Amino acid sequence: MKNLTLKKSLIAIAFLGIACMSSCNKQLDVAATRQASEDQHWTTFEDARAGLLGAYGLFRAALSDNNAYWILGELRNGDFQSVSRPDLKAVIDGNLNASFPLIAEVTNWRRYYAVINACNVFLERADGCLVDARYTESYYKLDIAQVRALRAFAYYMLVRTWGDVPLITSTGEGNFENFPRTSKSAVLGFAKNELMEVAVRLPYQYSTVDPDLVYPPNYYGKAAADWKNTLLGRLSAYAILAHIAALEGDYINVAVYTQFILDNAPKARLTTVSTAQLVGDLFLFSTSQVSWNQFIGFNFIYERGESTTSGHIEQLTLANTTVFPMSKQLPDIYVNKDSIAVLFPRSNGNDQRFGFNPLNGLPTEAYFENFSSAIPVFKKIRQVDGGGGDGTFAKYNSSIVFTRLEEITLLNAEALTVLGRGEEAIQKLNAMRSNRGISGLNYTPDLDLLKEIFAERRRELLGEGWRWYDLVRYNKLKRTNDAFNDLIDRGGIYWPIAQDVINRNPNLQQNSYWK
Repeated sequence: MKNLTLKKSLIAIAFLGIACMSSCNKQLDVAATRQASEDQHWTTFEDARAGLLGAYGLFRAALSDNNAYWILGELRNGDFQSVSRPDLKAVIDGNLNASFPLIAEVTNWRRYYAVINACNVFLERADGCLVDARYTESYYKLDIAQVRALRAFAYYMLVRTWGDVPLITSTGEGNFENFPRTSKSAVLGFAKNELMEVAVRLPYQYSTVDPDLVYPPNYYGKAAADWKNTLLGRLSAYAILAHIAALEGDYINVAVYTQFILDNAPKARLTTVSTAQLVGDLFLFSTSQVSWNQFIGFNFIYERGESTTSGHIEQLTLANTTVFPMSKQLPDIYVNKDSIAVLFPRSNGNDQRFGFNPLNGLPTEAYFENFSSAIPVFKKIRQVDGGGGDGTFAKYNSSIVFTRLEEITLLNAEALTVLGRGEEAIQKLNAMRSNRGISGLNYTPDLDLLKEIFAERRRELLGEGWRWYDLVRYNKLKRTNDAFNDLIDRGGIYWPIAQDVINRNPNLQQNSYWK
């Protein structure tokens, strides 16, 4: 798809979101064509709501367009293989200079700057909405905190993908297409400062009883259940801070932020999930009211007509099987049996995610189906037509989940290990293993605990967009892989910048590794 496709889709989203303004999650589709307009008045309660939720909608579009979230995070050097698509194979092989439209679109960072522009506009103009008595000071302060957190999150996503990027913090700084790059340390420093300042201004939950009257009690007229898995809250801000610290190798703060999240998870109704809830139709990756655990997630709600045929990992991974018949005969990507054997060794016993029944020797396939075929189908994330469809029309509605409590727990264990607190770290790791039916490990001097933690992340987070970034962190810590050391030292861990972006901006040069 070309940039025109993205623009058309955002315009369509804007009309759809405005038409369905009565539904809080549906408002996430209001696009920047509304909030970034130069003649926007910004004088009403509705203007503020549209601007805020439009920024969230643009962020969702940035992640889902061309399946970018999974193309960037899951494929390169990962466990998935391409069945027949050469563009996906090029990404998997790290051939990111290959001339494919998919790579040209995914390497274009303009979609994140659309989010940043929407945030900058909101920050500069939302105070005009205070003339509407319904838009109180508590609304304004909460909305400003959210937008600053969302903008910081966008900068984190940019830096972890491209390294140095332009830092634009106001609409008066000119067209970003003529803006030079800022060092990644300065950009992350800005994002950290923003998040640390606004984290305490965000609630653990929205639309809940607040004895101090700091937060609106019935936020934009919706109940807490309507806002779940939708807006950035206090623990969301600390989760982004934890990942910024991990990106910088600052494991003291990784430990601090992740432990804060673990200690305060009940305040946000966060829990770990069972394997059945992880892979079930109406649980973690769905948008049903029983799932509160996507504390940074972007929803596509089936009941509100938000299912789409693209922008979901199911588009790449699902195919026709004897269990779930679909119109697509083969998936675009799959995990081959050799990789599955590495991921889920028999020594782990009957891992609930994938293992072999000790009584009959048959595979238990929570993550996969048709294991006996040449191309097993990855079904861990399978939200089709609201969780009950057969895939005939290939309409998907899984949420894009950036993090959940299991991911934060393993990140905490990683930090504790790096800091020399292995006995604490192994307790966190063993809790995660036990939750999936694997026996715990004993802490001994010979145990490579860091390797075991990353192996568990590889199993638990398969298909959730983490594999490449985990490989980068692991190899930065270990420094035992010469080929990966070369990628790290020469900047090859970052993606190239789309040629379209370079052509539009005379102040940019290609990342040195990709010249």
